[in-house]
Amino acid sequence: MGARLRRAIPLLNRGEQLMAIGEISAERLRELRETPKRVTNPQARTKREERHERTDYEVTADAGQNKFRIYLRQNAADAEDFSCGIRWQAPSGETLTLARYNGPSHIHGTIEYECHIHEATERAIQEGGKPERHAAHTDRYKTLHGALHCLLEDFNVSGLDSSPDQPELF
Repeated sequence: MGARLRRAIPLLNRGEQLMAIGEISAERLRELRETPKRVTNPQARTKREERHERTDYEVTADAGQNKFRIYLRQNAADAEDFSCGIRWQAPSGETLTLARYNGPSHIHGTIEYECHIHEATERAIQEGGKPERHAAHTDRYKTLHGALHCLLEDFNVSGLDSSPDQPELF
């Protein structure tokens, strides 16, 4: 990456170390995933948008030094069209979607109408694509609330009640 482009990328402040968002490493992504986080507005209200219902939770970590947002989005007409995700708000003000837990309402690459999880990767960030473009099939959830439960576990988030989806018996 040339010096000119490098300067155009906003900087992220990690203590005394500054890094461009295009230089976020797999290690930093792991740190953002594993750091203990807490929802600060567990009573957030669900808002009706055009064809969706949406709930946004504010999340903090490291005594407020790191801020995140968890969102839940459910299509009002299609129970299988849902998404639950977590975004990190960098000190620069930019946001980075770390993960999205999607329902089975669409095809994504070779994943056909199955629940799948998108996660940000160092490679996608460096290539300038959508950071969370990589997706993998999952059978850990079937509903939006099951997806939320998985996200809370995977990203070490407390302060919000959740429960896993019940396993299918047959």
